[in-house]
Amino acid sequence: MLQFDLVVVGSGPAGRRGAIQAAKLGKRVLVIEQGKRVGGVSVHTGTIPSKTLRETALNLSGWRERGFYGRAYRVKQEISADDLRRRLLITLDHEVEVLEHQFARNRVQHMRGKASFVTPETLQVVKDDGEIVHVEGKSVMLAVGTKPYRPASIPFDGESILDSDELLDIKDLPRSIAVIGAGVIGIEYATIFSALDMQVTVIDPKPTILDFIDKEIVEDFIYQLRDRNMKLILGQKADKVEKLDNGKCAITLDNGRHVTTDMVLYAAGRMGATDSLNLAAAGLGADARGRLDVNPETFQTSVPHIYAAGDVVGFPSLASTSMEQGRIAARVAVGAIAKEPPKYFPYGIYAVPEISTCGLTEEEVKERGIPYECGMARFRETSRGHIMGLDSGLLKMIFSLKTRRLLGVHIVGEGATELVHIGQAVLNLKGTVEYFVENTFNYPTLAEAYKIAGLDAWNRMGDLSQTG
Repeated sequence: MLQFDLVVVGSGPAGRRGAIQAAKLGKRVLVIEQGKRVGGVSVHTGTIPSKTLRETALNLSGWRERGFYGRAYRVKQEISADDLRRRLLITLDHEVEVLEHQFARNRVQHMRGKASFVTPETLQVVKDDGEIVHVEGKSVMLAVGTKPYRPASIPFDGESILDSDELLDIKDLPRSIAVIGAGVIGIEYATIFSALDMQVTVIDPKPTILDFIDKEIVEDFIYQLRDRNMKLILGQKADKVEKLDNGKCAITLDNGRHVTTDMVLYAAGRMGATDSLNLAAAGLGADARGRLDVNPETFQTSVPHIYAAGDVVGFPSLASTSMEQGRIAARVAVGAIAKEPPKYFPYGIYAVPEISTCGLTEEEVKERGIPYECGMARFRETSRGHIMGLDSGLLKMIFSLKTRRLLGVHIVGEGATELVHIGQAVLNLKGTVEYFVENTFNYPTLAEAYKIAGLDAWNRMGDLSQTG
């Protein structure tokens, strides 16, 4: 029996950050990973691959230069699936190498195999060669992540009808694709393929998309998608998906409408990857989507020495927040003090264009009855925007009329996921509209949009120094 202070199941963002944190505190740590290489979903099928695919598509298609040279402009005339995959493999190899070095440097042991509980303290690990090893942990952290939801009614074939994991291995790029599911993953992939000049259709039973994002930002985003001829079929459910004799795919909607396409990506939800853990032996249970319930401050499950972090505990399911959850859970698990993270964290959607948000939406401010004012800036109002050839992009800030404090920042456009951190810092430091009015921003930059939006709000709110 191998014994450890902390046994971590899964080596994604939560697992690796938690394992390294515990090791830095001098604890004996083991990471169990069932994949061929460490890194988890984030490195191999999720965050890193999709963002690498996005960057490759934008570079090869010349997307960022089309504002100057027209929609027909392309850096590479014929873009293949191999072109996209080549950069992806280089990136993944680098990520795995960095992670393995971090484990070695911090003396984190890792084992490849499939883990399941035997008792609340003991896990059985079945290796690829069939060898069975039992390990015992004073504490256990479950960071197993999620996998695509694959309903039995969808005839997945790995070629024309795929989930988001299988999409990364396609041999040829289709001329048209239908994406079922308008959540973050579906929208990201749909807009990436649209940037490659494919005919893209998005289908979702809900009448709206990305409901947790500020409505004004979503409206601007949808306008941009439709402006480039993406088809959004909302409020209609895909009842049937089938492969036709001519090699195409047909989708029948609940109102009888038919959609014909070369490829179907089913991206309507994910499941916690907990089905093989034998949770019952640990005294645990998962919900209908395989997710675990935890204390949001300590990430303890109902079994005190077992913790869970990352996508397996549900929203927000971000690599960035998963890392912090893993770090906090590990500190609590080994008896160290864990400070509560800052209240506001950024949410990034790597669509084309990017969306990023931090703090309260305008809808949430209204619900709370807070008197407020908004400041807006278009990227085309900045000199940097003109230099980059941007004709779209919007930054919106919401301020309290009473305290003048920033309540939320919402951005859609080029570099949104980078720009949002300025607003995040001001939010967590309880800054006011005066910060943006009185501070100097590098010129020319897109960050200047903060100054423009701040002045827009300040003009509407009035100069506080001239009152009282």
